[in-house]
Amino acid sequence: MFLQPRELKYKKEKKGKISGISFESLNFGTFGIKALECGRINARQIEMARRVISKRVKNSGKLWIRIFPHKPVTAKPNEVRMGKGKGSVSYWVAAIRPGKILYEIEGISETLAFKIFRTLSLKLPLKLKLISAHSKL
Repeated sequence: MFLQPRELKYKKEKKGKISGISFESLNFGTFGIKALECGRINARQIEMARRVISKRVKNSGKLWIRIFPHKPVTAKPNEVRMGKGKGSVSYWVAAIRPGKILYEIEGISETLAFKIFRTLSLKLPLKLKLISAHSKL
């Protein structure tokens, strides 16, 4: 099952705007994947990225996921007339600001980290940057 919150005060939220810049640094791992633009990543994409990283890393490294989908996105079924209220919750997203660290990895080489970064940059809908605790990449 995909990530979603256990309890909410309100079941449905408004879309909202993503503004501002996130000033974050690496807290856990030696390599991190950082967002360079704002956007939304849904729970399926977070899980897909986790599977890509864990498949490449195997048992040699450790992974930290630094994002969680808190915001519900609603949708009405196809061919339903206007009105009659807001649709039901369709999926969950995480609102990402520029500078937010999405994933952190530890215990792998720099070349493997760059390969993982390349595959994720093709699969995720944001511009990403690979950052390192030791040197500037």
